[in-house]
Amino acid sequence: MADEDSTLPDEDDGPPWAADAPPERDPNAVDMFGAAPAPTLSDDQSAAYTVIARKYRPKTFADLYGQEAMVRTLTNAFASGRIAHAFMLTGVRGVGKTTTARLLARALNYESDTIHEPTLDLAVEGIHCKSIIEGRHMDVLELDAASRTKVDEMRELLDGVRYAPTSARYKVYIIDEVHMLSTQSFNALLKTLEEPPPHAKFIFATTEIRKVPVTILSRTQRFDLRRVEPEVIVKNLEMISEAEGARVEADGLMLIARAAEGSLRDAQSMLDQAIVQAEPGQTVTAATIRDMLGLADRAQTISLFEQVMRGEAGPAIETFRTLYGYGANPDQVMLDLLDHCHGASVAKAIGPQALVMPKDQAQRLAAVGAAISTGTLSRLWQLTLKAYEEVRRAPDAAAAADMALIRLAYAADLPGPEEALKRLQAGDAQAGGPAPQGGPSGGGGSAASSGGGATVARGFAAPQAQASSEPVAVLNTFEEMLALIEKRRDIALKLDVERYVRPISFRPGAIEYEAAPGAPNNLAQRLVGRLKEWTGERWLIAAQGGGGAESLWERQKREEKEVRAQIEQDPFVLAVMQTFPGAEIVGIRKIAEAEAPEGSATETEDDDDED
Repeated sequence: MADEDSTLPDEDDGPPWAADAPPERDPNAVDMFGAAPAPTLSDDQSAAYTVIARKYRPKTFADLYGQEAMVRTLTNAFASGRIAHAFMLTGVRGVGKTTTARLLARALNYESDTIHEPTLDLAVEGIHCKSIIEGRHMDVLELDAASRTKVDEMRELLDGVRYAPTSARYKVYIIDEVHMLSTQSFNALLKTLEEPPPHAKFIFATTEIRKVPVTILSRTQRFDLRRVEPEVIVKNLEMISEAEGARVEADGLMLIARAAEGSLRDAQSMLDQAIVQAEPGQTVTAATIRDMLGLADRAQTISLFEQVMRGEAGPAIETFRTLYGYGANPDQVMLDLLDHCHGASVAKAIGPQALVMPKDQAQRLAAVGAAISTGTLSRLWQLTLKAYEEVRRAPDAAAAADMALIRLAYAADLPGPEEALKRLQAGDAQAGGPAPQGGPSGGGGSAASSGGGATVARGFAAPQAQASSEPVAVLNTFEEMLALIEKRRDIALKLDVERYVRPISFRPGAIEYEAAPGAPNNLAQRLVGRLKEWTGERWLIAAQGGGGAESLWERQKREEKEVRAQIEQDPFVLAVMQTFPGAEIVGIRKIAEAEAPEGSATETEDDDDED
């Protein structure tokens, strides 16, 4: 029997007929359809790609960007042992609410060979840290309130609160989007929050803090996670780009930071998308990122804003259609106009340094703010806000944007209520704003429609003729502007313009210049006010960062030095200087030309060489 058993093959050896059988398929052979064998992936290639927002998620409290106030409060609380039993984390998306909750769970249950108490110093990984990070720790329960809104589910969850933790120090309940709980669920949770067991901690996170009952809020320690500032987001994106070996232009990173609206996670997701816009080793340009985000060129939208402020409806529509042709969404253009109106108002109140944008763009918006009154900017903000809603709802967004620009350009030329009242009291015929260029309307605005209207028109006739008797100055060159300032005898403004204004470009209604060192901060505002008073037009004056020519004072100094150097090389002057050692040229005067009998004049220069 034993012999028979010995002749039987092992179960692991398979059937006897398969002992010498060849392999079913050669792994290196081509199949019947001609397909080559699948290549073997390396460990790096087979690993699933981790997006940047997850790969660079903060692992310690020091890595939390823009939340220094919350970290400081928690540090002091943990150091003194005054740790709350429930925390409420609130803020917009992507500022780190869930990440902070997980870090708090690690800090509460932190334990190592030398540390056996809660601490915020998570630089060294503790005993429970890895399992908490991976979401598999028995004593840390992370829940989504949107999927557990029923009161029965909340009661079932709270039944386990009274039991002690299995291995950690505390049993931690992390409830995300807690505002999604029903009223009955909140009531069931309330009793536990009033008298929690010493081994239980609750961490709530929400984006809608107003939907959380006050009875719950009063029993938690609340932390408002702030929006991350664009400068902080840019620093984080620069660090990630360097770590990923990607090259992205600084202006492109600023575009991403502004588009993220304070959400660091959104910025990291957009950076992840931006990196693949260029080939490996190439630089991702700001124009590429602008196209990726669907944004209009910011410099072009500022030009559009300036045209609207000057009341130029036609050029504004042409600029918008150019932007629209490049792919800019009409509602995005309206958002940019809202942003520029806000920037001009802030620059008018605080200064261009308060704007988070390139210096030249901030100076342009500051120039608009200096030229426009606060009341006008406020009215245009309301009109642009209404235009944005109209563009979003309109069946043809581009046509709605055209109409909005026409309305804004017309409103920018209208006087404010206070200015119109002053003009009416003074008897000015233009108190109601510029007259339409098309002929009289058929409505009640015609003077012949009623006797009262005719009386008002006759009353305005005399002041209008009187106002038109004084010619309005028309300036076409920078020199004509200087001559007008001298004619109006504004000596202080004349000296400042001659000394500190380095002209870049001059056209009627707009001046760009580079400010010389030491220029007054209010020079552009003073110049705008005077030119508007003297010419009757609204001027936009912008101080750029560089590229300007010499100021009049600098040019005069240079010419004086050139004349002096030429005179010092004159042979007669050199002979005099050698004859009288120690002599020096004190001043140079240009003698008036004498009229010769033949009508010719000889230009002479006299030099004083007295000691």
